[in-house]
Amino acid sequence: MKTRLFSLGILLSGILLFVTLTSQDQSEEAPPPDNYECLKCHGKNYYSFENEVTGMKVHKKMNPYFILNHQKYNQGVHNSFACIDCHLPEYETYPHAAELKLEPQYGCMDCHGDDPNYAKFHFDEISIEVEGSVHGNALGDDFKCEMCHNPHYYELGYSKDKRIEEIVATANNMCTECHNYSQDKFYLLSDSCAGNQDITHSWLPSKELHFKSVRCIECHSTISDSLIVSHNIVEKESAVKNCVECHSTDSRLMSTLYKHRAKESRSKFGFINGAMMNESFVVGATKNYYLNVISIVLFSFVFLIILFHAFLRIILKK
Repeated sequence: MKTRLFSLGILLSGILLFVTLTSQDQSEEAPPPDNYECLKCHGKNYYSFENEVTGMKVHKKMNPYFILNHQKYNQGVHNSFACIDCHLPEYETYPHAAELKLEPQYGCMDCHGDDPNYAKFHFDEISIEVEGSVHGNALGDDFKCEMCHNPHYYELGYSKDKRIEEIVATANNMCTECHNYSQDKFYLLSDSCAGNQDITHSWLPSKELHFKSVRCIECHSTISDSLIVSHNIVEKESAVKNCVECHSTDSRLMSTLYKHRAKESRSKFGFINGAMMNESFVVGATKNYYLNVISIVLFSFVFLIILFHAFLRIILKK
């Protein structure tokens, strides 16, 4: 009997170990083997090489824009790619030839454009919207997808597992990478100043709360019927400044932020339920029929008690 129990215990332990190993998060997986040579330098703050002229070993600080975070890369959608899938094969030779810096790099649309395998993402339509946006008009072909979407770390912005707060934070971080106090990245693209966001949004009530609850593009882009996320960023003069557009029963947010999970956007009573009730509250937009009925019943009950109390006081006074 003891032998059987011991054998059963070993079997259960083996099953538990197997389940644990196979269910580990992808973020713990190692990058493709071909990438290790690149990550020896681009995964650290410092790198070293032997100077062929002096014959000495040199240590230098890595450009922060060229440092790759292993964990973020493993969580991204491109984690199975080798570096040379997007970068020129000549980069495998180290030290890298200086002229490689002048070579044009592959862009996102080189793979995702006009490809039926990615048709559901509407990349071609997104590309057209970007061209007509304020960024496309100002920078033309110099403004590329990777300016906002880091190809090394990019994750799908919308999934059932992500809360609205996470989606908002991820989206707004893309904007504030350029439109921030330091504006280091902004000056890589423009000689002008992006402006102080606290000043430009000073008209907005509860500014910090809005920044945490909605994305910048809710007010700074047009509404798209076919795209989950509009990429047609408009000029600041055309940005939405009318509170009613969001804070109403016909809330703009149902066509933008909550569009991807509004399975039941409206009930037969015309009130917004479903996804919005789960994670947020928008004044004038978030309503629930049953809560409204309960509120009316309670109000009526209290009102009747007050009337009955007043009636009794009048009768007893007489």
